[in-house]
Amino acid sequence: MTKRFLSIALAGLATFSAFAQDAKQDEGFVFTTVKENPITSIKNQNRAGTCWCYSTMAFLEAELLRMGKGEYDFSEMFIVHNTYLDRADKAVRTHGDASFSQGGSFYDVLYGMEHFGLVPEAEMRPGVMYGDTLSNHTELSAVSDAVVAAIAKGRHSKLQSDAEGNMLWKKAIESIHDIYLGERPESFTVNGKEYTPKSYYESTGLNADDYVSLTSYTHHPFYESFVLEIQDNWRWAQSYNLPIDELMEVFDNAIMNGYTIAWGSDVSESGFTRNGVAVMPDAEKAQELSGSDMAHWLKLSPAEKKLNEKPQPQKWCTQEERQLGYDNWETTDDHGMLIYGIAKDQAGNEYYMVKNSWGKSGKYEGIWYASKAFARYKTMNIVVHKDAVPKALRKKLGIK
Repeated sequence: MTKRFLSIALAGLATFSAFAQDAKQDEGFVFTTVKENPITSIKNQNRAGTCWCYSTMAFLEAELLRMGKGEYDFSEMFIVHNTYLDRADKAVRTHGDASFSQGGSFYDVLYGMEHFGLVPEAEMRPGVMYGDTLSNHTELSAVSDAVVAAIAKGRHSKLQSDAEGNMLWKKAIESIHDIYLGERPESFTVNGKEYTPKSYYESTGLNADDYVSLTSYTHHPFYESFVLEIQDNWRWAQSYNLPIDELMEVFDNAIMNGYTIAWGSDVSESGFTRNGVAVMPDAEKAQELSGSDMAHWLKLSPAEKKLNEKPQPQKWCTQEERQLGYDNWETTDDHGMLIYGIAKDQAGNEYYMVKNSWGKSGKYEGIWYASKAFARYKTMNIVVHKDAVPKALRKKLGIK
């Protein structure tokens, strides 16, 4: 082959390669797994604001897989029932200043398993009290919200109690939850052995003290802990504060060392699609568009939304942009999920593999791929095993 024909052939090959690459980009997202840790099956919270419980239970079940303890399926409704009673009590004690709602935090489950215990899903399933297999808390909330508000915000000089000093309103709110969620079992049998909820929790080997919450905001000092100011953090749980680069270091260190992550994030943005992808495209690099600041990406036009349909350059937020999003209510406490792996798209962008609790919805049947750029901007907080935090960071935070 002459040099001339060789040059033509190479040019043709280059053109074909470029064409093939463009075609690959146009086919949408193609993900390749980098690291994947074991998880239990996809669940469906359905019509209930209980993502906080589903995501933390998914996290604890994954922890037991990591620990070699086998596969567990815990009852979310057992923890939900106990948590709602405690939250109602807090609302009344603060005369309604602490909110009463379906939401909650990862800490509610960690607190709950330590104080109330755990039970298998088979002992307290969602929906059974009204002939369903999935939760629908619409009517429950209508009834319980009204009762709590009537007591917490009513003009009472004194609250009524029975002869033993038990508040009547507490007995009423407990009965409401018994009716809609089911009564909490005092004992049950698993594999021929009888347990109480607390002894069942103890038998798992889980320890609530092994888990830490981490976040990244500048209105509190770094390397200290503070109460994250969100309504659903009604137990006033504390999170350790890290610079965003170090928080993202925890993400990767955890996944690559076999740990999963309970992930609290804002999913109301256009970048969090309902088809299994969460991205933060960089408009200036992707194509010539005006107004491509961070806030712009929260309200994309129909034409711009196409940037969410295939790999694009990602916009990496600064610490200041993260803080502004939180301060101006553009980053809100929306949803809890489980991060269990890392993947790459065909353009080399990295993503976290996310187990959701919306059933087998979306293109990937209940799994989402959240770009690292999205997680960097929209993470509210995470919970991990303390050993998943790099040693140098544990030392800075004083975690033993």
